Amino acid sequence: MWREIQGSNDWHDLIKPLNPILRDEIIRYGELVGACYKAFDLNPSSKRFLNCKYGKTSMFQEVGMASSGYEITKYIYAAPGISMPTQQDDAGQSRWIGYVAVSTDDESKRIGRRDILVSFRGTATSTEWLANLMSSLAPARFDPTNQQPDVKVESGFLSLYTSDDSTCKFSQGSCREQLLKEVTRLINQYKGEELSVTLAGHSMGSSLAILFGYDLTELGLNRIYPSSEIPVTVYSFGGPRVGNSNFKDRCNDLGLKVLRVVNTCDPITKLPGVIMNEGMRVIGGRYELPWSDSCYAHVGVELSLDFFKLENPKCVHDLETYIRLLKYCSMIENVVKSEDPWYEKAKEMVARNKMIHVWPWQDAARQVGDLVQSLGF
Repeated sequence: MWREIQGSNDWHDLIKPLNPILRDEIIRYGELVGACYKAFDLNPSSKRFLNCKYGKTSMFQEVGMASSGYEITKYIYAAPGISMPTQQDDAGQSRWIGYVAVSTDDESKRIGRRDILVSFRGTATSTEWLANLMSSLAPARFDPTNQQPDVKVESGFLSLYTSDDSTCKFSQGSCREQLLKEVTRLINQYKGEELSVTLAGHSMGSSLAILFGYDLTELGLNRIYPSSEIPVTVYSFGGPRVGNSNFKDRCNDLGLKVLRVVNTCDPITKLPGVIMNEGMRVIGGRYELPWSDSCYAHVGVELSLDFFKLENPKCVHDLETYIRLLKYCSMIENVVKSEDPWYEKAKEMVARNKMIHVWPWQDAARQVGDLVQSLGF
């Protein structure tokens, strides 16, 4: 059922309740995104500052994921294309943003197809945060033969995706050019096999994943034969809105599948477009208002996480928080029913001790797990 897990039916009947196979896949792709954070060098005194600490062949092993089932084929770099008001160590500099990988033969047999994966880390530097906060919309214009000026995306994400740093010694071309070239190469290499393209990212990285998914399908590069399309799926963790309502509609028309994993307390998922967003449908009934082109809209299907009401902004947006929520919610939901008194007792103990509010999330998650075990679940 890998096509259903990849969203062929828009995850119908797989979200509520959350299908255990889908849950495992979400966690797996989330951990593959987490590898980017573990490998990213943020030490200004390091020779690898703003780059990956490890080589392609050893990266998974170095971050503790030697059995990931994927082989990295290319590292991807991106330049913000944004000027900072003050001199910053990372201003205007191209930085490592993620990797392209392909499933091994054994992993391909296990999952039922050859999976081409692109994994993007989230925001980590000051210029990237600035790109996140830019709220102006700009036409994407990815297809030169069909530019569609009404399809607009957030200008900061677009700049990060399309800007080129000619001084970068690790890459040639913009993030977009690198991705299109490498993924097209892999599609041609494995075109005799059953293929999928999976794009996974956290925060800003989820925006790049959606932009690339739109770009790939808009150009038709996932169509090997006229009657055959390679499914393109995005797993978004804590992602902001990327474009306007026309962008959302165009992604739907192209068959781009997006599963947005969202913590309801995560403020980043409410941006940009805190006011001018898809909620304007309630006011206008349809997108026929004069300012409709300026309304942001989320793309895809939402999987909402709200097991614990986390209020610390440093925790609610953390990728590890998302993965742990999925793992621990899975443990509790799969072993006890919501009406079970032990389940209610666990929730009461958590609320009474205010665990999540006073502990760092990593400690909180571990102690929640200990609590579950101590109750005999």
